[in-house]
Amino acid sequence: MIHPTAIISPQARLGERINIGPYCVIGADVELGDDCHLHSHVVIEGPCKIGHKNEFFPFAAIGGKSQDLKYIGEPTHLLIGSRNVFRENTTVHRGTHQEIPTRIGDDNLFLCYSHVAHDCQLANHIILSNNGTLGGHVQVADYAIVSGLAAVHQFCRIGAHSIIGGCSKIVQDIPPYMIVDGNPGTVRGVNLVGLQRRGFSEGDLSSLRTAYKKLFLRKDQNMATALSSLKATAAASHHHCAQLIEFMETSTRGVTR
Repeated sequence: MIHPTAIISPQARLGERINIGPYCVIGADVELGDDCHLHSHVVIEGPCKIGHKNEFFPFAAIGGKSQDLKYIGEPTHLLIGSRNVFRENTTVHRGTHQEIPTRIGDDNLFLCYSHVAHDCQLANHIILSNNGTLGGHVQVADYAIVSGLAAVHQFCRIGAHSIIGGCSKIVQDIPPYMIVDGNPGTVRGVNLVGLQRRGFSEGDLSSLRTAYKKLFLRKDQNMATALSSLKATAAASHHHCAQLIEFMETSTRGVTR
């Protein structure tokens, strides 16, 4: 179903069973997968490839050109997976260079006025709450939650199963499995409620509590010393702790503590 007021480029490629509401605009080089639903007043620019069963609410602006001043007008790309929801006034921008598209995975929820900037790499099952803002080149792992009005500086990484509190200012990497809150953001504890909801065992949580105490509670230790202390415990061999250690050791911006 395509409303007669919608404007669709002849160069757009539409899948089956697509519902396009009033006053939507779909540009050239946009590929929409099956069963997508555009409610009304949605703008999608290309080059952009979108999977199936995505839903776009009014005034979402998807696939706009990069706001990076290095962008010189070459064709860049946005890749979106399947079953994502983009609520009202969400904005998502294409990459800055042809080689690196902005990329969004599957089953993510983007609430009103949230923003995904150029070159961001988002995985799956992420929630970006109202007015949550990701600067350019931000990487977000599975099941991360960015609460309302939080702002993430460009080039930061947000670890899996972490949660960022509302109105937080994030200027360094967010370790996986942790709660981060404040301005500037600091680690406040293990994301116990979120992890329990996703089926983490008591053994998982116990190991992550040990890691939290070793890495984030000792004020008198630098990061290298804290990591060495954690590696000397039995918890370090646990799967989730090993992922946390690897995340900390591979950080280039530094990790929020």
